[in-house]
Amino acid sequence: MFKTGEFSRLSQVTVKTLRYYDKIGLLEPAEVDRFTSYRYYSASQLPRLNRILALKDLGLALDQIGQLLKDNLSPEQIRGMLRLKQAEIRQQVQEEQARLARVEQRLRRIEQEEVMPKQEVVLKQVPAQTVASVRDTVPISGLGQLFGEVFAYLGQHRVNPAGPPVGIYYGEEFREEAMDIEVAAPVVGSAPEGDRVKMRELPAVEEMACVIHEGGYETIGGTYGQLMKWIEANGYRIAGPTREVYLKGPESGGDPSTCVTEVQIPVEKA
Repeated sequence: MFKTGEFSRLSQVTVKTLRYYDKIGLLEPAEVDRFTSYRYYSASQLPRLNRILALKDLGLALDQIGQLLKDNLSPEQIRGMLRLKQAEIRQQVQEEQARLARVEQRLRRIEQEEVMPKQEVVLKQVPAQTVASVRDTVPISGLGQLFGEVFAYLGQHRVNPAGPPVGIYYGEEFREEAMDIEVAAPVVGSAPEGDRVKMRELPAVEEMACVIHEGGYETIGGTYGQLMKWIEANGYRIAGPTREVYLKGPESGGDPSTCVTEVQIPVEKA
């Protein structure tokens, strides 16, 4: 029999870890002196400890290891737990490979431009949201009129917007004289639908490539160009209509250079 310290040196596992394994019932001492409370371990416990360490090295949580060490688990149950861990590790590897690709792309961009990029592209998940919206085919200059319809309708029905307005562009190409555009205002609650204003759920997007554009809309084309370069360089393709979230607009004839717009493009791996 070995005291805790001796068993610690023999197994190369810290005393603190052994005490924790005892506390959670993963590896209890072979004997506890009822007078001194000293804990003693036996050499026959080393195989179980080594199995715990091996399973921990595979990335299994301690509660999962405890289940695997139970005698009544069937081989199929054990295989199922390990296959689940296998899938989890593969997902982590894919995510890290994608992160590595973004780092490499960033390095190439800095090397080409000799400066840090001014616009940062962020890949994020966008949740679904209830909106009041109007969709029409209009010249790009008619965007403000469509928003006017939406906000007038919400005001008429005393419904307050619950976030910045959004423009959704459905056309496959830019045509200044006729664009298929939906303008939407997020809301909480609902209002009766009108002839043109509809209440609907703007769907969630699992992967949305986003970049912030600061300034007037006449220069937003450059921001789109940077975003498209990022999508191509990182192995993605466009997977849905583009959105523009108008975080700060030119209210009441304000300076257009103070506008802030988030350009969002749904993407998926090519």
